[in-house]
Amino acid sequence: MALVKFNNDKRNNSLLPGFNDVFESILNDTFFSDRMVTRVPAVNISESAENYHIELAAPGLKKQDFKINVDDNVLNISVEQQKENTENNRKYNKREYSYSSFVRSFTLPELADHNRIEAAYEDGVLKIDLAKKEEAKTVSRQIDIK
Repeated sequence: MALVKFNNDKRNNSLLPGFNDVFESILNDTFFSDRMVTRVPAVNISESAENYHIELAAPGLKKQDFKINVDDNVLNISVEQQKENTENNRKYNKREYSYSSFVRSFTLPELADHNRIEAAYEDGVLKIDLAKKEEAKTVSRQIDIK
């Protein structure tokens, strides 16, 4: 068996030496890379004896930007945000539009009470508490050892 050394030199990888450099410069441009990155906020999901908890990290938003609804057994959290920046200079008017949106969907457990959902947004974190149905609440008791 012969061992062949792998050549990882990017300059000699293609038949046309400058070909890869052109695509790398285009794809690494901030104009494209900013738009290609998926902007979906991170989520923490936890459970306590009384509730299920969802924490969604979404800094820079207002509570009015969020839309939360339950459709069948799915909790949907969505945001649509549009910003308009205008700079007036001597001979021209420059406008930059920024539009971003996302949707996060979560299938709710059967033991979640859909009528008792509370949400609060503070310090860049959307906190949602889903109350458990009475039959889902854990009952604990101390057992004496004989």
